[in-house]
Amino acid sequence: MKNHICTILGGGGFIGRYLVRNLTKKNYRCIISTRKAFQKGYLKTQATPGAIELINWNSNNFSELKESIKNSDIVINLIGILYETRKQKFYNIHSSIPETVAKICNDSDVKKFIHVSAIGASENSKSLYQKSKYQGEAKALENFKNTVVIRPSVVCGTEDNFTNLFSKLSILPVIPVVGMNYKFQPILVTDVADAIVQAIEVKGNERKIYEIGGPKVISFGDMVKSILSTINKKRFVVEMPMPIAKIQSTITDLLPIPPILTRDQCEILSEADNVVSNNHLTLKDLDINPSDVEEAMKKWLWRYKDGGQFAKA
Repeated sequence: MKNHICTILGGGGFIGRYLVRNLTKKNYRCIISTRKAFQKGYLKTQATPGAIELINWNSNNFSELKESIKNSDIVINLIGILYETRKQKFYNIHSSIPETVAKICNDSDVKKFIHVSAIGASENSKSLYQKSKYQGEAKALENFKNTVVIRPSVVCGTEDNFTNLFSKLSILPVIPVVGMNYKFQPILVTDVADAIVQAIEVKGNERKIYEIGGPKVISFGDMVKSILSTINKKRFVVEMPMPIAKIQSTITDLLPIPPILTRDQCEILSEADNVVSNNHLTLKDLDINPSDVEEAMKKWLWRYKDGGQFAKA
């Protein structure tokens, strides 16, 4: 039986490493476009020899990527950034790339294009991140009729930049949190990978949007407290007023890598909660029962305990 070919943009990132394993188990041959492909050789250990091919790619060179897309059955876009740098801008990454990929898919024999966006994507948002995410969705749907959009809430897992960040911040006696009451619906990265594979295999979902979140809606403040409880650290969690956070972020935005929040992320925390709206399809439509992130994070946050893995609970 001929293996289906899947091209994954950004497959060397956080979600990609889990997704690739799921796809190769189902006999997909994966072509993974990623920056610094020579550093992503570990991905090839997830399947039999020849099942995974890495191509070095940047947004200024579509020639090799275009060739792989034209030979693919499925295309998945996982590319995204949380903050802008001198070389990477939200609109280029979140809007222009999906548009270009969708146009290539339209000129090829691609059967389905899965575009991973984010809950909260809106053309009316004050956040450039959320606005560019919405534009990427719109352009993908407009330029290729077999596009499926997946919007996850905050994605958590062993390598995430959320639970690990606040675990590292536990060295501080007081942890300031912006938007203590901001609610979101954290979802485990393995559930996101499962959702993408299911969205590929479900028939008749073209031009549909899935909003996916975990089983619990939790406030930002309560999630930070849960993380601290998991690593047995007692710290004061206090709310930082938004005006002060915006002033601080204006300064930290000048750094190459912002340490915590950017000005744009403050705008996100000032808007609607990051939860499944029920205006679109959900995990139920993919027959997936999501895992409890608070329970699952015990498996990777133990390393932040004072006694490590063998510390008393």
